[in-house]
Amino acid sequence: MSIRVMVVDDHPMWRDAVERDLADAGLDVVGVAADGRQALARFAAVRPEVVLLDLQIPEPDGVAVTAAMVEQDPEVRVLILSASGEQADVLAAVKAGATGYLVKSASREELLAAVRRVADGDPVFTPGLAGLVLGEFQRISEAPEPDPLEPRLTDRETEVLKLVAKGMSYRQIAERLVLSHRTVQNHVQNILGKLQMHNRVELTRYAIERGLDEE
Repeated sequence: MSIRVMVVDDHPMWRDAVERDLADAGLDVVGVAADGRQALARFAAVRPEVVLLDLQIPEPDGVAVTAAMVEQDPEVRVLILSASGEQADVLAAVKAGATGYLVKSASREELLAAVRRVADGDPVFTPGLAGLVLGEFQRISEAPEPDPLEPRLTDRETEVLKLVAKGMSYRQIAERLVLSHRTVQNHVQNILGKLQMHNRVELTRYAIERGLDEE
């Protein structure tokens, strides 16, 4: 069975060349688009199995379009085809739901093979990018899960708590953060209340257990 493919790129010559290569290989190009708005509007109508998508398209960009398409149809496979191989772009696309990521230097044969593999649900990446993605997700999986029952401190309260854990006095903390002595005291009281603790010793132990004294 032919694979239903949609091509999204704002460069007409590139878009036409990719569309022609796909059609010549027997794939069914069911739609093309030049920007994010067109892509999302046409996606709902043509329901492709695979979307070949450039990241740097007029708004919404490729990352936002990927997330929106996957939300609409969790079965769709998005294969990014981008001039950028930057780590931030690759990880943003994968986190948005992309199944694969190729840079535009890929050959015609590599592109066609990637489309077929992605259609089968296989992740496909330009050599060198797969290890980057695997390493990032391994790092995330190894990170401790936040306790949903643990009270959330504000950024300023966390900042004060770190300095408390380092043994600094209220006056020293006030000077470091350019706050009044009373403001620091109020922050500490708020932290004690949120964490249901009674004194600085308990706060210090709490902070050290979480490594805040080392940041």
